[in-house]
Amino acid sequence: MPGGAMSPHEPDFDSVLEAVREIVPRLRENGLEAEDRRWIPDENVELLEKAGVFRIAVPRRFGGLDLSLPQQYAILSEIARGCASTGWVAVAWVSTAWLATLYPDVTQEEIFATGQVRISGAFTAGSSTLVPTEGGYLLNGTWRFNTGCRGAEWDLVAATVELPDGTFDEAYALVPMSELSIADDWHVSATIGTGSSTTTARDVFVPAHRLVTVGEALTGTAEGRSNSGATGRDYGLLSMVISESVAIYLGAAKGAYETFVAGLGRPIAYTTWEDQREHPLTQHQVAVAENRIAAAEALFEKQLTLLQERADVGEPLTDTEKATVRGRAGHAIQLVNEAVEALNSVSSASSLARKGHFRRYRRDIEALTLHGLMNPNMSLEVHGRVLVGLDPGTPYI
Repeated sequence: MPGGAMSPHEPDFDSVLEAVREIVPRLRENGLEAEDRRWIPDENVELLEKAGVFRIAVPRRFGGLDLSLPQQYAILSEIARGCASTGWVAVAWVSTAWLATLYPDVTQEEIFATGQVRISGAFTAGSSTLVPTEGGYLLNGTWRFNTGCRGAEWDLVAATVELPDGTFDEAYALVPMSELSIADDWHVSATIGTGSSTTTARDVFVPAHRLVTVGEALTGTAEGRSNSGATGRDYGLLSMVISESVAIYLGAAKGAYETFVAGLGRPIAYTTWEDQREHPLTQHQVAVAENRIAAAEALFEKQLTLLQERADVGEPLTDTEKATVRGRAGHAIQLVNEAVEALNSVSSASSLARKGHFRRYRRDIEALTLHGLMNPNMSLEVHGRVLVGLDPGTPYI
């Protein structure tokens, strides 16, 4: 089946995936440095670039790899297996690069000029505004939690725009990162390496072709866009972003599991157990964790398959199916969070050391469950509404 979730065959996918797998140990080792500097090391960015990660969502006509959603998901998950913060930055850059394909052709030619690109995004408008001026708009605003802004070339930001007919709408503007200021305000207890600082625009000019309304982005109906229809890449904005984000939780959980198991073999303090592997509770919790991770992976694999099948024939998901994607994402995230907590319950005090990889994975996964769009409780509520015959109750599906 073209683009099937676990059977990717498109050219270049295997080489990128293998290159990323090779750098997983290095990404993991760089985790402490990422936390110390509150931003992933330059080496991580360079390794991802060399592996081809920043080309995977770029259309082929611009020299990109244009990989399918299941393939992008697999690559992003491997990055997070090495470092959750690096994975979260990568998913921000890659998913927002895909979002840039929803803009007019003239914009895409500008954004994808080099065949690869790093675009961060801030999707909450707040009090930010786009005021019409000759040839475009003047952008003013501030955006918090702008993941990856410190290493991005472009920023995609939300703002309220005054339309030609005098009405107001919400829109996404693409702006060179060099035209924005970045605050040194990312002081947090987890996902520290994402550098998700606040960005600010002061009277930044945005040409008209670098703006689409949120409605146009959600439906892929921006004027002057030739890559629409049955291209195999029109997944729907939120379903695509949610799906790629799930990859980070799953990959990070695998990293946590691997590092926990690799650290076994030592005595259990204040007991007669000389090897923790021999303790029945440890065995039980390791099995619980492995099965929950496997269950999450299998559960969401079906959603990836559905999204790709629909994109291949140019058929959008129904609102009920979109709500189900969000619900499945929420439950998968809940499962991997519980998996890592099961391991944490039998970890030792030595795992509290900042240099320890397992503890970093646990902190980052727990923190990422607080993300507004990815929070399991909120996602399951949306899914539950449609299961009992109500509307989703939110446009964020």
